[in-house]
Amino acid sequence: MSKLTKNQKLALSKIEVGKTYTLKEASTLVKEISNTKFDASVDIDVRLGVDPRKANQMVRGVVSLPHGTGKQVRVLVLCSPDAEADAKAAGADYVGLDEYIDKIKGGWTDVDVIITQPQIMGKIGALGRILGPRGLMPNPKSGTVTPDVAKAVQEVKQGKIDFKVDKAGIIHTSIGKVSFSPEQIRDNAKEFIQTLIKLKPTAAKGTYVKSIYLSSTMSPGIKVDPKSAEEI
Repeated sequence: MSKLTKNQKLALSKIEVGKTYTLKEASTLVKEISNTKFDASVDIDVRLGVDPRKANQMVRGVVSLPHGTGKQVRVLVLCSPDAEADAKAAGADYVGLDEYIDKIKGGWTDVDVIITQPQIMGKIGALGRILGPRGLMPNPKSGTVTPDVAKAVQEVKQGKIDFKVDKAGIIHTSIGKVSFSPEQIRDNAKEFIQTLIKLKPTAAKGTYVKSIYLSSTMSPGIKVDPKSAEEI
């Protein structure tokens, strides 16, 4: 086992062993334990009491974070020529169709989100093997397959993210940056957690939100009391 660095020891010393923090406390503490020289991401990990292997217990959705993610999101829009101008005006980084499909076939995936129209999905289906493993495949459930590509671009740029429970029943995503204020971190985390609660499958039995941890890039996790997300 590798030795802890001085900064790692300092971060751990600020977290009380065995303590479960309120969301408000954790949103302040996560800034204090971050020692990176760059603006680290603030991440949230939520373990759910679901069996993702069963279709009726799959948890997947989208949420618009009140204060955005703090990240520069690169958006590719694959659309018909008549929608290109609107997509560009909305802030899309790349707009086109056949030329980008060819680039992706050649291995290019230097984007964070791909948005397309329903009538274009027939052409994109062949890219599933490339885009699927990278989480880039457009999907109607995440709002990335839509007739209104301009609106979808605006939402993504403003902080809309999609999420999906993994095989272990955990949802992991970034909800901001360490440079955010504690209030901004708390607002974003609260919105995310409350969205998850609304998506609880009727087939899920027992405790739904089993645990929540807040952390920043390379920092230890802070255990959060799920009930504190309901506080005003």
